[in-house]
This record gives sequence, structure tokens and C-alpha cells, in this order.
Amino acid sequence: MTASSDVAGSAAVDPRARRPAGSAYFSCKDVHSYYGESYIVQGVDFDIAEGEIVALLGRNGAGKTSTLRTIARTDVPELRQGEIWLDGRPLHTMKAYEAAGEGVGLVPEDRRIIQGLTVAENLQLAQIAPPVGWSIERIYELFPRLGERRNQEGTTLSGGEQQMLAIGRTLARDIKLLLLDEPYEGLAPVIVQEIERTLEQIKAIGITTVIVEQNAIAALRLADRAIILDTGRVAFDGTAQEVLDNAELRQEYLAI
Repeated sequence: MTASSDVAGSAAVDPRARRPAGSAYFSCKDVHSYYGESYIVQGVDFDIAEGEIVALLGRNGAGKTSTLRTIARTDVPELRQGEIWLDGRPLHTMKAYEAAGEGVGLVPEDRRIIQGLTVAENLQLAQIAPPVGWSIERIYELFPRLGERRNQEGTTLSGGEQQMLAIGRTLARDIKLLLLDEPYEGLAPVIVQEIERTLEQIKAIGITTVIVEQNAIAALRLADRAIILDTGRVAFDGTAQEVLDNAELRQEYLAI
């Protein structure tokens, strides 16, 4: 497998082309990505329907975050083979900023709230260039705590409030695909419940979402489908309820 040869070969595809009738809204096709010489994502394939919520699960080191970052077209890991399509757009030919312009919104595990800026300024900065998504007032309606703390520096918020701000900042863009990396990480159970309620509202709106989460049961309760990764490959692709109902499957791949 040579660096980027298969990816570069797709560069001639017109990024304005729409997806053919019957094709998936989002798809990964034989995706391989690397951190240097470390082979992490090893031929991942899956499709997602528009408006669907998918829990991307697996043990530590299974390749979940790496898959999410590959979809978002971050510099690392490096995509060396495969195709990633969103609503007819070839994300595999794009840089991260181009994928963001096409509607990919990544909420990273570390949240990346900008130091020195207030809640309001963090949200305003997200809208400094098109495409603009939700209005800031609509985000405050979804997260009343952010409205109450709009003039507070973002990095001084509690962990749960910072997660709300990270999600709100992503919704401030016009997104088609929401990627959530460990949204419940480090949060108290009562705050997890609040974030869950927020994600239920996002689900009701119909935003297509992929959620990576160690709290697999919480993610499965929210999701329509579950994809389980094992050593960088898809080991299971089915309904979330199938995983909830199959203790043997959960024990083998999720240790729960």
C-alpha cells in the first residue's frame, strides 16, 4: 500500500457532484489510515442513512477515535487508501477545513475551548466564515446554562458546560454530519443525563450523528445502529438493540 495513491486517484471527482439515487448519505469504503508507520484503521466499511445516529464502539485501541478523525480529515491519522463520501461529496480528497465547509462537525474529546474568549465569543468565532448554522440564540435555547454564562470565559466553565459549549460551537456551523468523541468523558452522572437529553433533541431534529463513547450502554440507548470495531476492523454492524440484547457480543468486544 503506497502513501495516498488510492486517495489521490479520486481527486478528479467533481466535489459538486450529488450522490446517485439509492447510494448512502454517508459512507466509508475500505478506509485505511496510519499514524506514521502504525497501521490503525484497517479497511473500515460502513454506510449511514441521513438522520441516523450510529454508536461507534469497541475496546480501547480498537480504532474508534482514529476512524472519527479520519472522517473529519484531520492531518493525523493519514488516510492512505479508501473513500469517504458525504451527500455525494468526496471527503477523502479534502483537507479538514474543506470537509468542515462541506458540513462535517467534529466535537473532539478534549473540547478545545479557546482560552481567553467568553462563551459568546467562542460561538461567534465559529460563525466568522460561512456556512453558518444555528443562531447563537437558538444554541442558548438548547443550552440555557450557556446563555446564563455567555459573558464568562469558556475555559472556566465546568466540564459539563464546556461539553455543551463544544457541541454548541459545532452546531453554530451548518453541519450535515456530527462527530462526537467521548461526549460523556469525565462528567458526573447527573451531567451525563443532561448531555443525553441534549443529544436526544439533536436526534429529534434529524442531524446525522456518529458517537464514540466508552459508556457504551448510554451510547446504545441513544443510537439507532451500532458499529463495533476490533483492531481497526468492523466486527459488527447492526441495530443498537441487537447489542443491548446480546450479552455475549458485549462481553467479547466491549467487556460489558
